[in-house]
Amino acid sequence: MTAYLLEHAWVDGRVRDTVRVEVEHGRITSVEADADRTGIPLRGLTLPGFANTHSHAFHRALRGRTQTDRGTFWTWREQMYAVAGRLDPDSYYELARATYAEMVAAGYTAVGEFHYLHHQPDGTPYDDPNAMGNALLAAARDAGIRITLLDTLYLSSGLRDGRNSAPEGVQRRFSDGTAEAWQERVAALAPLTGADSLVGVAAHSVRAVPAQALKAFVPYVDAAVPVHVHLSEQVRENADCVAAHGVTPTRLLAEHGFLGPMTSAVHATHLTDEDVRLLGAARACVSFCPTTERDLGDGIGPARALQAAGAVLTLGSDSHAVIDAFEEMRAVEMDERLASQERGHWTAAELLRAGTADGHRSLGFADAGAIAVGQRADLVTIDLASPRTAGTGRDEHTAVFAAGPADVTHVVVDGRVVFEGDHASVGRSLAAALDPLWFRGSRA
Repeated sequence: MTAYLLEHAWVDGRVRDTVRVEVEHGRITSVEADADRTGIPLRGLTLPGFANTHSHAFHRALRGRTQTDRGTFWTWREQMYAVAGRLDPDSYYELARATYAEMVAAGYTAVGEFHYLHHQPDGTPYDDPNAMGNALLAAARDAGIRITLLDTLYLSSGLRDGRNSAPEGVQRRFSDGTAEAWQERVAALAPLTGADSLVGVAAHSVRAVPAQALKAFVPYVDAAVPVHVHLSEQVRENADCVAAHGVTPTRLLAEHGFLGPMTSAVHATHLTDEDVRLLGAARACVSFCPTTERDLGDGIGPARALQAAGAVLTLGSDSHAVIDAFEEMRAVEMDERLASQERGHWTAAELLRAGTADGHRSLGFADAGAIAVGQRADLVTIDLASPRTAGTGRDEHTAVFAAGPADVTHVVVDGRVVFEGDHASVGRSLAAALDPLWFRGSRA
């Protein structure tokens, strides 16, 4: 048994003082506020671990490079494809391990990896068809973060002239050819997972998955497996879907049985009122990624309207333009302010729940995201005397509206200490993984 004495901790929706937490076999067995017994001291404010519900690990290589020129989501995508074409299982492991270590140092204790970089550059499977997925599972394990590997179906380069066209160029390495071949490969991943890893599934988008292939996801939806999909990130995606199918992407998913409580609609930016109602009625999750959505110029999604309709907000860092759980939380509120010219749409407690308990549940870890008996022992401690947090108080408002990754001093995942404040070593690991991907001095 290990006991921690938390100076301040967010417990049951509010901050309590001098909280003693006992941990056995990775689980919290006792939580006592105003404790008079000792434990390993954690000074500052301790929160449940954050869940990153949408990640593309290899996009981390693009930070600081795709921001150099003008353009749109579609021009950014070409730069992203260039990186996708360079990676093999070994380099992908190194990049993902360093990226996941950055997440841990930012307070994330679980990640949903939206994985579609499956095969060799020409589309030929590796000798181990899941070599790239195995690299991600190993990278997460070595970085100390739980992972839900969201193995992604990708069969088409897009909707053109009312039909899905074949994959082109680097997209060939994303595709298994058929939904049946994809399902067979995904089934082979299951024995490779454990207490710190799960396998979920994803449809890349209605652009990349023909309508008839969406039925492949019904068994997963019915079994409450995490099922994710990029949804209505771009206006063009909606227009192409209406032209091809006569309905919006959300309606198309609903008609094919894709929506359910363990379905996560990623971005959900450009929705009709009916789309909002459909997602709410399904009690689906919506994974907003505000720092990526603003970096790519995607737009501001209707977070509050979705929540009011019954959908569940979660948060991801997607392209890793930054890896900052605190910024993702406060950006939801700040973006609503910009769109409405009013303040106070989301409370700090609501945003913390989106970043913790609801996010973990959407990844299949319903037993994480709270400092409570029986929950996984995920603890993130932030400094309350940094230049960002000093004088701001010591409650959830400090965490959501003031703190940043540099304030994280201690991270415990499943009862194991995985980070103790050495942010500099994380930077060195990232440099070692990223430098080989680029010619020194070049800019993509």
